[in-house]
Amino acid sequence: MAEVRVPQAVRWASAGAALEIIDQTRLPENTTYLRLGSAVETAAAIREMRVRGAPAIGIAAAMGLAVEMGRLARSGVPLGAEAFQEAHALLRSTRPTGHNLSWALERMRCAYARCAGAAAAEVVAALRAEADAIAAEDRLACRRIGELGFELLPPEGATVYTHCNAGALATGGIGTAVAPIYVARERGVPVRVIVGETRPLLQGSRLTAWELSQAGVDVTVVADSVAASLMKEGRVNLVITGADRIAANGDVANKIGTYGLAVLAGHHGIPFYVAAPVSTIDPATRNGGRIPVEQRDAAEVRQGCGAVTAPREVAIANPAFDVTPAGFITAIVTERGVLRPPYSAGIAEVAGQGEGSRPLESG
Repeated sequence: MAEVRVPQAVRWASAGAALEIIDQTRLPENTTYLRLGSAVETAAAIREMRVRGAPAIGIAAAMGLAVEMGRLARSGVPLGAEAFQEAHALLRSTRPTGHNLSWALERMRCAYARCAGAAAAEVVAALRAEADAIAAEDRLACRRIGELGFELLPPEGATVYTHCNAGALATGGIGTAVAPIYVARERGVPVRVIVGETRPLLQGSRLTAWELSQAGVDVTVVADSVAASLMKEGRVNLVITGADRIAANGDVANKIGTYGLAVLAGHHGIPFYVAAPVSTIDPATRNGGRIPVEQRDAAEVRQGCGAVTAPREVAIANPAFDVTPAGFITAIVTERGVLRPPYSAGIAEVAGQGEGSRPLESG
């Protein structure tokens, strides 16, 4: 069994003095790497969605924070709490909805606190090591999610509908929602994938379709409005999406349009799965109504593809995410187990396990 080859969205550069990301605004026509050498550059890349996907954002922010501390150290600036907090706050402010960003930066804050007052080289080394650990853990989590999610696929194969991009481009590994598809590919199980364009920025058609086609997966792109007809005609076996934040009760925030797909899947009797690492779970948020939903620039809707597609004088609403109530979700696939409703107890159990805990049994 040969593992599929996937792109690496975030990686170190210049021996840890910088990080590199695939500029996802340039895909699918150009695969361009951006070198980021400071917290300011990293924050801009996150805000502009040059790197995106909740786990990848967390990894990029962690690396960017380590890079910034290294930059300051080389400039002779003391790595005191004020300098650290300034960079931490800048990165934390970039995008409000996804939980992995704040989760990763909190881990970096704890790593800094453990070595505060030490020599600059020691502080920087500790921060790089923590960022490395965050990336490595996500890579393993993606693989485990893929294996557990694969068990939910029919043994004879399936047609899977997915939304936005929850593949390697959004994570540190083989993805979340896309991971079971990659595992199926490795094991010779036929899986066909239907990808909605994912308006307004087309992460499905630009990113997921590109990524899957590079891996040799059978993929078809459709306009988002086609989903209902496909389900009615029996051409979709299951839906799998990722998540940007999961509340304590199982409500899920994900790319705008996810809620509509969940409603459609429920109406047509089609399983609707969410795949995400435990780092996406926010036990402190009781339900989806408490999840902040990012509102993005109107230009993404008015001329997201270059041409003006709405009158300049009309108002534009552009929420980046919506919240799917737990009752519409068949199961949540995490690296520590497949959770079934009611979700509160299962979420409390997996989110309460420490690092390195043994995964729960699936089912």
